Amino acid sequence: MSKVTKRKHVMKEALWDDYELPKQNQSIVKVLKSKGNNLHEVATPKGEEFLVSMPTKFRKNIWVKRGDYILVEPILEGDKVKAEIVKIMNKDSIKYYKENNVWPKEFDDCKKEDITKEDDLFVNSNRAPMIVYESDNDSSENSSDSDS
Repeated sequence: MSKVTKRKHVMKEALWDDYELPKQNQSIVKVLKSKGNNLHEVATPKGEEFLVSMPTKFRKNIWVKRGDYILVEPILEGDKVKAEIVKIMNKDSIKYYKENNVWPKEFDDCKKEDITKEDDLFVNSNRAPMIVYESDNDSSENSSDSDS
């Protein structure tokens, strides 16, 4: 199988071409940060934090960033790494889960908070902040008016 064909099949599998509800042992989690070596720190709806691994077939084909929602399946033999990524969720799959009442309500609240915090996230430190000085023209015009 060529690289392109393999990538096509992996992308199709990972990005939800088929909408199916999670099985009993699978859960929806939110990515908090990447830890390197294909490990990601995630949070459950209850607030638990642990590491998940990306399967070998997804590596170099799929990227997961902070704030994404993923479907994971637990790993029994793991101490630190407790689950493995099964699917990466997009807007359509999230909408499908909400319609079927499977989406955790805790993540609905987080989504609203993230939108409000988004404005304050990025500050460009490469440029000096712009400082605006008010001119004294207004006060000089007032004094010239009183002179005449």
